[in-house]
Amino acid sequence: MKPLSRRAAEPESAAFPTRPYDLLKEFTVALVAVALLTAGLAALFSSPDDKPVTLAAWSAAAPNDFTATAVAELGATSTTAQYGPPYNDTPGAGQRIGPLGLQRAAGVRIPVDTAEDFVLRPLRQAPEPADVTAALAAWSAAPTDQQQMWTAAYSDALGKAPDGDPAQVAHGDYGPVPVLTGRLLTLAQAGGLDGQLLAQGHFYQTDYTKPLLFLADGTYLAGLADGQHLSGDQWGMMNETGNYPGQAWLWLYTFWYQVDPFKTSTNADALIWALMAVLSLGLVLVPFIPGVRSVPRWTKVYRLIWRDHYRQQR
Repeated sequence: MKPLSRRAAEPESAAFPTRPYDLLKEFTVALVAVALLTAGLAALFSSPDDKPVTLAAWSAAAPNDFTATAVAELGATSTTAQYGPPYNDTPGAGQRIGPLGLQRAAGVRIPVDTAEDFVLRPLRQAPEPADVTAALAAWSAAPTDQQQMWTAAYSDALGKAPDGDPAQVAHGDYGPVPVLTGRLLTLAQAGGLDGQLLAQGHFYQTDYTKPLLFLADGTYLAGLADGQHLSGDQWGMMNETGNYPGQAWLWLYTFWYQVDPFKTSTNADALIWALMAVLSLGLVLVPFIPGVRSVPRWTKVYRLIWRDHYRQQR
């Protein structure tokens, strides 16, 4: 048998250059480098970890604002009470596109009775002194017109008091309203109101709709947003507080809120939703629109994108 030559006997890989490779060393170096880079960038550009805003924090930091908001919830004059669907069936409330009322078409999906859910039920569920029990009974026994007169009078008196301080409100016929709102303030400052609003009708305390609506009806949360430049007077959108990038892919949607007639319209949400629906449909139908679908062929942009291919052809 003819002996194999040395070249033929060598493995095929020997014909190519080789070098030692330490996979463990490579992994270790990459891991350390990425860890140091991550820690450094996090220290320089990380988002602030602000504590969540709770009813307890609000009532402690701005008790007068909390009391004024509680009066508005009790008298059904707050933003939430008059918002309409999906929270309540307030006549005439809700955004629309022409004759089509979008909110009313969807209906009331998250029923919220601000007086009952935010004030009365939490007070009934908490251990109450005798004066609060009597105040709850007096409120329940009074007709709706009388309840509204009490809350309107007390709201006006709070507005005239120095700094809206309930302790400096002038004497008047406010019925049981001062007792109810005063007890609610005490309950909120003790931290009990947060848990009660979370637990209403739910086993798992993960639905923050009611606490958030209550917070949003006051001025405290809006003041925090102003302090972080998040009140909506700046263009753009962000998902965390501070001067950090947010959802850049939403720029086209948020852009319309900065221009007329949307920025001054009470139907801005509905109008912008309709506009974006039309634009999205137009984007989907681009291949079927005569003239528009021919723009790439006329401009020959595709030759720029696939320039390597056309260069090789030449």
